[in-house]
Amino acid sequence: MDYFATVHEKLKSGSYGQKVLVKDLEVFTGGGGSNAAVGLARLGLKSAYLGKFGKDGARETILSEFKKERVEAIPVKFSSDAPTAISFVLKSEQERDRIIYAYKGAADELRFKDFDARRLNADWIYMGTLMGEAFKTAEKISGQCRRKKIKLLFNPSTYLAGKGKKFLKKILENTTILILNKEEGQLLCGRKEEISLLLPELKRLIIEEGVVVITNGPLAVAAYDGKKIYWQKPPQVKVLHTAGAGDAFNAGFLAGYIYTERIDKALKLGVINAGEVIQHYGAKNNLMHLGKAKRHLK
Repeated sequence: MDYFATVHEKLKSGSYGQKVLVKDLEVFTGGGGSNAAVGLARLGLKSAYLGKFGKDGARETILSEFKKERVEAIPVKFSSDAPTAISFVLKSEQERDRIIYAYKGAADELRFKDFDARRLNADWIYMGTLMGEAFKTAEKISGQCRRKKIKLLFNPSTYLAGKGKKFLKKILENTTILILNKEEGQLLCGRKEEISLLLPELKRLIIEEGVVVITNGPLAVAAYDGKKIYWQKPPQVKVLHTAGAGDAFNAGFLAGYIYTERIDKALKLGVINAGEVIQHYGAKNNLMHLGKAKRHLK
């Protein structure tokens, strides 16, 4: 679940012990995997979610939303002691950016024995950030992708990318599409380089026919397939909140790539989908539906 709190003060202006009034508070479902699953379903793809919940009200809210959005929830043994993952998103009226406090909760407890691995039967698997015990599960799932010839999209977060290439090797060597932002790319490579220099190094970490995509906030997105670097500027829109922008881009890119097998078309759909989301609160509220996406893919 995502809790969006808006304050008037600048985020860096607070001091220890200070009580800050929240001007607006909204609650939505969230989480990278959940956002991507709904985003892909709205874009006309058969989508299923694999993740661990706590035995709480948040679990019921999310499962109810999945049913409404036609996302299948793969049965998983729920956690008996940890709650469903929660994020607190703090935004200032005076700044465009935000701070996210993420509590992984039950999500970190996902074990390979918690679900029926035979359900991992798909053309693509979208893998977000899994930590703790769940990271070992992610490594096993990536191995399943290789054995079953399932294509894998991997979207590591800053805290995973910061662990380096060696730590992520088992997943990266089975990855078809690697999507990260510029900072994450620099962390994974271990040095601060420009995007055009990061792309070839990251490309060598994934499968030969794979694609690397690097986002860069409001600046152009880049993708590299080993032959050509593709660039795509995002649309100019009024930004209300950036939470969920990455998940929206990823869902749009993957859907565009599946439908067209063209990187340029996939990039276009990705930035448009992200542009729709950042004009509203909530990571799912304005995700594109297939009809609108088709017009952009012509």
